[in-house]
Amino acid sequence: MLDKAPGASSNAALQQAKRLYQAAKAGHAGTLDPLATGLLPVLFGEATKFSSDLLEADKSYAAEIRLGVSTATADAEGEVTSTRAVHVTREQLDAALSTFTGVILQTPPIYSALKRDGKPLYAYARAGIEIELEQRQVTIHALTLQWFEGERMAVSVTCSKGTYIRSIAHDLGELLGCGGHLAALRRTTVGRFGLDSAYTLEQLQAMSAEERDRCLLPVDALLQSLPEVRLEPAQEARFVRGQAVPWGGASQARVRVYGAGGALLGLGEAAEGGVLSPKRVIANA
Repeated sequence: MLDKAPGASSNAALQQAKRLYQAAKAGHAGTLDPLATGLLPVLFGEATKFSSDLLEADKSYAAEIRLGVSTATADAEGEVTSTRAVHVTREQLDAALSTFTGVILQTPPIYSALKRDGKPLYAYARAGIEIELEQRQVTIHALTLQWFEGERMAVSVTCSKGTYIRSIAHDLGELLGCGGHLAALRRTTVGRFGLDSAYTLEQLQAMSAEERDRCLLPVDALLQSLPEVRLEPAQEARFVRGQAVPWGGASQARVRVYGAGGALLGLGEAAEGGVLSPKRVIANA
């Protein structure tokens, strides 16, 4: 797990980590804008096969919002498009924030990597092409005001995948009648993982190879929410070759499958009274 620094893209941070670990294959689970810092799950080798749960997981953020100034990108990196006076009371702010909890419709920023007809939205924006943005349904599980001082405020947010905190900042400012943008953002959790298990690139660079290796979590750390199945040696041999094995347990859409020696073999689908079928198998398991 990386603690991404500000200014770097998620892919740039990933590539640096990939070089440090001399990994042949690497990926990350959940892009952070260059402005943002915080938790960036990075996966190497066979772990990249099991990123789907992290990509789908809820995420938490600590965000700072500047009221009174709107920008083209809805964050501090964009060109200022308008400035307005801020006359907002704590009561007005609390009432406005309450409208952003639960299932809401959100318009993504035009400067984003979401694609329309195969092109990212930011490509249209940079070309000066206006397009109609479609609203998307997201879930805000919690939105808590941490402090409020005149034109600045801080909130903590726990939300579903696909939520743009930039859009919350922009929409909140419009609702309050003064405009606003995201001034700073730090991701604090992704699913069950938090910053307590993350390292900065600078910390990793200062370590020996052995110390860096000890920072890596095992592949099955990604799968702890799934039921566990252990196979006998004969079953294990079939499973790793992509063959189904007899199964007499309860039906499960997904299970994490281990061999007789305790090594993770991959993911399986268990049919009640039937078979256990491989869904994702670790190479050379």
